[in-house]
Amino acid sequence: MSSDKLARLREKRKVIAEQIRREENRLSRQERKKDTRRKILVGAAILHKAENEPEYKKWLIHLLDGFLEREDDRALFGLPPAKLETEKPAES
Repeated sequence: MSSDKLARLREKRKVIAEQIRREENRLSRQERKKDTRRKILVGAAILHKAENEPEYKKWLIHLLDGFLEREDDRALFGLPPAKLETEKPAES
C-alpha cells in the first residue's frame, strides 16, 4: 500500500472518529434532557398530590428533611438548615 493511500485512510479514520464523537455527545445531551424532563414531571406530580393531601405533604417534608443537605435546597421547601453532625462524646 502506498504511503499516500495510507495517509488518506488515516484522514478518513480521523473524520469518522470525529463524527462518532459528535454523535455520542448529541445522544448524551439528548438523554440528559430526557432525564431532566422526567424529574420535572415527577416533581410536578408529587407537588400536586402534596398540595391536595395534607398527610402526603407531611410525609414528603419528612422525606425531604432527611434527603436535602444544601441550605438553598432546603429553603425551597421551608426546611431549616441541616443539622451538623456533632462529634461523638469520648468513651470513658
